[in-house]
Amino acid sequence: MLDEYIDIWTENGNPTGKNCLKNEAHAKGLFHPTIHIWFYTSNGDILLQQRGAHKETFPGFWDVSVAGHVLSGESILNAAIREVQEEIGLSISETELLQIDIRKNINVHPNGINDCEFQHVFLSELKTNIENLTIQKEEVDDITLLSLNKLNFYAQNHNETFKLVPADYTYYHFIINQVSKML
Repeated sequence: MLDEYIDIWTENGNPTGKNCLKNEAHAKGLFHPTIHIWFYTSNGDILLQQRGAHKETFPGFWDVSVAGHVLSGESILNAAIREVQEEIGLSISETELLQIDIRKNINVHPNGINDCEFQHVFLSELKTNIENLTIQKEEVDDITLLSLNKLNFYAQNHNETFKLVPADYTYYHFIINQVSKML
């Protein structure tokens, strides 16, 4: 995938008016906006994606339903809608997204990527069967539905057969609680 221009933010989450290539932002540890969309079903399952085996960070790990970078000049909502369409082939509107958080997150990876993000976190109800979704093979290896109880278990317990992207448990707990309120 071609490198993309992204907007640079301050460590306090304010736009600087500057942009650079995503790889440069990751090399220099520059803050930038991203999106996380957690899809849930009416019976309390969460849609997870398995990151592509070739990804630079956490290849093959299970992750948030949809995630991505906000392109330079793009709105947060438009980025969310675009990434949902790209990664799982689902068309949604702004009204189907409920923003529940903006999360400052820093991940320093062994391969030199210093990912400093303001993650705009959304919930959205998945109103179709996962068989109707089309995954972006360049980014995603698989998708699955997982119960809130299983997500809670995997978030608390390291598991070699179902590897979740390592995150502070409080993040997963927050998501589980927010989805529970929607049911």
